[in-house]
Amino acid sequence: MSESALLKHPCYNEEAHHHFARMHVAVAPKCNIRCNYCNPKFDCVNESRPGVVSEVLSPEEASDRVSRTMAQLPNLSVVGIAGPGDPLANAEATFRTFRNLASLDPDLHLCLSTNGLMLPDYVEEIKELGIRHVTVTMNAIDPKIGARIYSNIFYQGEVYRDEAAAALLIERQLLGIEMLAKAGVLCKVNSVHIPEVNGEHLREVTRKVKELGAFSHNIMPLILSPGSFFEKKGFRVPTNEESIEVQRASAEIMPVMRHCRQCRADAVGMLGGDLSQTPEMMPAERYFDKSARDEIQQQLLSRMKQRHDEPKGDWGGAVRVAVATRGSGEINQHFGHAKEFLVYEVNGLGESRLIGVRKVQAYCNGTAECGEDGDGGARVFSETVQMLKDCALLLCSGIGKAPASKLQYAGIMPIVCKGEIDTQLKKNVKYLNYFAQ
Repeated sequence: MSESALLKHPCYNEEAHHHFARMHVAVAPKCNIRCNYCNPKFDCVNESRPGVVSEVLSPEEASDRVSRTMAQLPNLSVVGIAGPGDPLANAEATFRTFRNLASLDPDLHLCLSTNGLMLPDYVEEIKELGIRHVTVTMNAIDPKIGARIYSNIFYQGEVYRDEAAAALLIERQLLGIEMLAKAGVLCKVNSVHIPEVNGEHLREVTRKVKELGAFSHNIMPLILSPGSFFEKKGFRVPTNEESIEVQRASAEIMPVMRHCRQCRADAVGMLGGDLSQTPEMMPAERYFDKSARDEIQQQLLSRMKQRHDEPKGDWGGAVRVAVATRGSGEINQHFGHAKEFLVYEVNGLGESRLIGVRKVQAYCNGTAECGEDGDGGARVFSETVQMLKDCALLLCSGIGKAPASKLQYAGIMPIVCKGEIDTQLKKNVKYLNYFAQ
């Protein structure tokens, strides 16, 4: 595995997500499998989850948009294709896009996410194009479990259903992962954690994909897409405790990704700071200064190395802290507007590490009625408190008196602050420990 290929990838490298930006281009509308947690017809600009886009682009439109984004975001290091369907079910558009992107800047990291059904057919082309990272979404290695997750697949002109569909998909996924490893292409596996379906099984998925050469496993909590089969049948999302336990079990086998944001298929910017819905920020000029980009990215790499080389402390007794952020490594979001919180641990030396991302429903809608009034607001607030109950501190750019008081009553100290996350974590945990003595 090439360490240099990981350094600037914010999804593959936990430290990189504080410094480098990514961009997904939506050029792949068709999908060849039907997952029970997905509704391909549903879209909303306010939704942030895999498969959602505002528009599908042609390869040429995608290349133009990437060029303009590179002029706007010199820290953009990775461009990927992740949907809204499956990129390899749209192979012609996908690979034409990658060829265009490679001609823009040979140092740009190219990334592909796929369900894996067609992966074995394209590993050689993936390698030839210099695509450095491939993510395969694999939810089971047992066809009986897979049959509960996939309703059907379409392969070589035929529709497969039930266990036959799952068995074929799993066979192709495992073969594709093994071929990627032999070709020297970095492979990460994504899995959706579905309680009562595959929760206890995911450890076996981890074990198998590691054996085949995958280097990381990203276990994501189920998001119920409106109108999906699982949503209609009343399936539930995993609790925070269940998610942590499943990740912990797999982490005993291989590295587990904990900072995934389950991004849209057209996401742009730093993780947690999506700019895809703000086209007015896109510069009219499509040409970027490569030398300036290279210099800025080298500075970011130097900053990462300095942090990595600092002395490491003991994590026993670390303090857990929730952070509201819109991205860019800053505390810059009001508590009531947050749809997710980053949760960190801070040890006695002031070192911090991200342990997870917890999705919540923003209870403030920006109106005069913003807050807990009514059953809906009270329920959302209560769910948020429950999800953050293991945190001693909550850092945000603003919070109302009533929710602040209730958080404090629940044992979570809210602190209003702004600035770099790392700096504020160290500072506020130091104060907490001082007053706790």
